[in-house]
Amino acid sequence: MGVPDMPEPDTTRADDEPLDLADEELVRDPFTSFAHIRERASMVRGRVRGADPMWVATRHDDIRTAMNDPRFTIDAKACPGASVAHRTEQTWQGRGMRPGYEKYLRASIFDADGADHRRLRGLVAAAFSPRRVAALRPRIDAIAAELLDGLPDRAEGGVVDLVEHFARPLPITVICELIGVPEPDRDRWRARSATLSAGVCGAELGDALGGMVGDAHVLVEHHKAHPGDDLISDLLDPLHHDRLSTDELVALIVNLVVAGHITTVNLIANGTEALLAHPDQLALLRADPTLMPHAVDELMRYCGPVVRALPRYATRDVTLGGTEVRTGEAVLPIVSAANRDPAVFTDPDRLDITRTRHSREPHLGFGHGAHRCLGAHLAQEETVGALTALFDRFPDLRLAVEPERLRRGTNPVNWHLKALPVRL
Repeated sequence: MGVPDMPEPDTTRADDEPLDLADEELVRDPFTSFAHIRERASMVRGRVRGADPMWVATRHDDIRTAMNDPRFTIDAKACPGASVAHRTEQTWQGRGMRPGYEKYLRASIFDADGADHRRLRGLVAAAFSPRRVAALRPRIDAIAAELLDGLPDRAEGGVVDLVEHFARPLPITVICELIGVPEPDRDRWRARSATLSAGVCGAELGDALGGMVGDAHVLVEHHKAHPGDDLISDLLDPLHHDRLSTDELVALIVNLVVAGHITTVNLIANGTEALLAHPDQLALLRADPTLMPHAVDELMRYCGPVVRALPRYATRDVTLGGTEVRTGEAVLPIVSAANRDPAVFTDPDRLDITRTRHSREPHLGFGHGAHRCLGAHLAQEETVGALTALFDRFPDLRLAVEPERLRRGTNPVNWHLKALPVRL
């Protein structure tokens, strides 16, 4: 995986010249590039376009602490006595978010903390419980089978793109069915979600976000008039004693579609590429298909798409990784670096689907603590179903190009393939 013998990013820089987190080498291979940083210092100063500088954490233990220690919050407003800029909001504004859409970030379950977060999460957690997700597996398998049936007809010159024709449509279909997006509208939701996740800026981002928020408002009104067996209808049920506001519900829909779609798309694609590039691991999996759930967990550690998590803000002066983080300062967790930390994982740069996870120090691909990914069970079940069906249906599946020739996206938040050309 990755690009060998890459030049190391320059981390010897003054406080007024923080690490550029959009640096080409960091984006192209975050595992190798952030490893160099992790080895040199536990914390460095970094910047994201349009946002104030932040502390960048690359070591597993420091990131785990920032994600779970009550001295840190995900809500910038929760820092007492400090005027704190919301880095996520700044980043979206820098990318071209139109004025007035900030409230959909502030109303989001992903940016709330404390009692507000517990209220929002409690309303939707049941829909993503292991039991409810397991009940979705037959539908996941049916969608996967239908998509795989169509792959041979999608091939051009014997080559088919698994991102476009398998990894991308499967999760968006599942999440749209879960929340109740009508089938004729799903292509539009998929296209806008892909745009928001691709790192685009300017009018293109503004149009996609504005369109999705508008569609979400229409969807809420539709389900008020025509309730069904879906998450939105459940949340609109007057039996709920603590209902979501309209802005909270719209923010939840937008975030669930984007987060519930693109992370799984990229995990399926990255995982497929990794297994095809490591035939010894694929052979182990073929010999013992019961390894698939554990293989997916290892793939999330080894080549998971999440490069960095949301910033955490210090609610008081804190020493983290030997660095003093002052009240209100932001810490940006680099998940891809934590998941390859040799202080936690033995031979971390090796894909090993039989790897025994440390019972107290699991990977952080789905986060940690109160904000651990709400849809982690769903993403895992979808990926298990997708990879199982794919390798069962096409036992001779192979890459159509050498791994180093695969094209990856330029979004510094998500490590992902633009396309995955394979021969069936």
